[in-house]
Amino acid sequence: MPEVVLDGVELTAEQVRSVARSKAPVLVHPDGLVRANAAHQTVSALSAAGQVYGRTTGVGANRLVAVAYESNAGPVVLGPEGSVLPADAPIPDPVPEPVRHDAHGLRLLRSHAGGAGPLLDPVSVRAMLTVRLNQLAAGGSGVSPHLLHGLAEALNRGLTPPVHAFGGIGTGDLPALAVTALCLLGEVPWRGGTMDPIPFDPADALSFISSNAGSLGEAALACADLSELLRASTVITALAFLAGDGNSEAYEAVVHLARPHAGQQTVAARLRDLLAGQPVKAARIQDPYSYRAVPQVHGPALDAVVALERTLGIELNSASENPLVDPVGNRVLHNANFHTAYLGLALDAIRNALFQTAALSVARLSLMLEPAFTGLSPFLASGPPGSSGLMILEYVAHSALGALRLNAMPTSLATAVVSRGVEEHAPFSSQAARNSLDAVGDYRIVLAAELVAAVRALRMRGTTPVDGPLADAFAYAAERLPGRLDDRPLDQDVEDAAALLPGLAEF
Repeated sequence: MPEVVLDGVELTAEQVRSVARSKAPVLVHPDGLVRANAAHQTVSALSAAGQVYGRTTGVGANRLVAVAYESNAGPVVLGPEGSVLPADAPIPDPVPEPVRHDAHGLRLLRSHAGGAGPLLDPVSVRAMLTVRLNQLAAGGSGVSPHLLHGLAEALNRGLTPPVHAFGGIGTGDLPALAVTALCLLGEVPWRGGTMDPIPFDPADALSFISSNAGSLGEAALACADLSELLRASTVITALAFLAGDGNSEAYEAVVHLARPHAGQQTVAARLRDLLAGQPVKAARIQDPYSYRAVPQVHGPALDAVVALERTLGIELNSASENPLVDPVGNRVLHNANFHTAYLGLALDAIRNALFQTAALSVARLSLMLEPAFTGLSPFLASGPPGSSGLMILEYVAHSALGALRLNAMPTSLATAVVSRGVEEHAPFSSQAARNSLDAVGDYRIVLAAELVAAVRALRMRGTTPVDGPLADAFAYAAERLPGRLDDRPLDQDVEDAAALLPGLAEF
C-alpha cells in the first residue's frame, strides 16, 4: 500500500479513506514539520509575554479568567530537512520535562475528554487522526512537532483512541481530541496496542483539540464512498434500462444542451456511452421517470458530491485552530475558523440529492418486477405459480430508502447556545457527517437490490450487452452473483451485490 504524505496542503478525501480503511502508512512532509515548529516557537514566545486564549486564559466562558502560563517545552530538535525521525524511532533530545499533574492544560484535557455513547468504529477514528495530523502540518496551531510525530506513530501502528459518538456540535470535536491527547500522554490506553507516551506540553492542550477533525474525517469517508457509489449507480441504471427496453431518446445530447447543468450533462453522456450499440428496442414512446429523468435527478447528486469535494479540499488542508498562530506576523489571531457551516451545508445538500436519486433506483426495481414492463414473470420468479422471486427485495429497498429519508433530514436547521451564552451558534456538522456515513450504507443496499434485479432480468430475457464497458460490467456482476432462480433466501445475494459496487464504479 503506497504511503500517504501529509503536507497540510493537498490531502484528499480519497487519501483519508486509504489511510482509514486500507491502513496506508503515513509520512509527514518536512515542510509541514517546519511550519508546525515555526508556529510553536512563535506562540511560546508570545504566551510568555502576554495573553493568548487557552494558554494564559481559560476557555469558553472562562476566557476572561487568567491562568498561569505553564509551559514545560524546551526547544524542539528537528531532524534533517526539518523532519522528525520515523515513527518507530525515539524522540530526539532535548525533550520536555514531565507534565505537571496540576497544569491548566492537563486539567483542560481531562475535563473535556467527556464523550458519551457507543465507541466509534476504528475506521472513523483513523480518519480523524489523519485529518488532524494534516491540519497540524498546515502550521497554524502552535503545537509542538512532537505531537505530529506521535499521531503519525499511532496511525502507522494501527492504534486508535477510545472516541465516543457524542460530543461534537460542529464547533470543535473537543471530547474526541481530548481523549486522543490523553492517549498520547499515556493517561488513557490506546485501542489496538501500546506505544510510549509522547512529550506533551500542557500549554498545547487547547491548540491540539481546537479542530473538527472527527467530523471532517467522517465527511471525507462519506464523500469518497458516495462518489464511488454514484458512478456505480449509472452503470446499474444502464443494465436496468436494457432489461426494460428503455427509450434512449431522453439521453440525447440535444436534450441536455437545452438545459446544460453540469451533472445532468455528465450523466446523460455516460449513459449514451454505456448504451452505444446496445440492442435497445424502445418499447414505449415515453418511459417512466425512473428511466426518463435519470440525468435530471442523478445529475444533482453528482454536482453535490463535487461541491462537497471542493469544500473538503479546503477544510482538510486548512489551519482551523483558535487562536491562529501567524509566525510571519509574529502574532496570534483569535478567530472562528473552527466553525463548520460550509461543511454542514454541503453534507446536507449531498444527502438530500442522494435521497432523490435513490428513490429512482427503488422505482426502477419495482418496474423490473412488473410483467407489463419487462414481459417477464411477476417478481422475476421462476417456478410454480405463486412463486415470489425477488418480491422481498422491493420491501428491502424501500426499508433502506426509509432510513435514507431520515438521514437526509438537514442538520443545519438546528443550533445550540452553550458555555454560559458565549458560544451562541452551532452548525451540527458533526451530526451531518455521521448521518452522511449512515446514508452511504442505506444507498449501498438500494443499489445492491437494483443490481440483483437487473442481472436476473437480463438473464431471464437472454439479453447480453454487446461488447463495450456495459458488457464488461454485466459479465463482472453475472459471474459473481448466483444464477439460481428458485425461491430461496436472498440476503447473501444482496450482500454479494453490495460488494461488487466499487468494481462497477470503474467500468
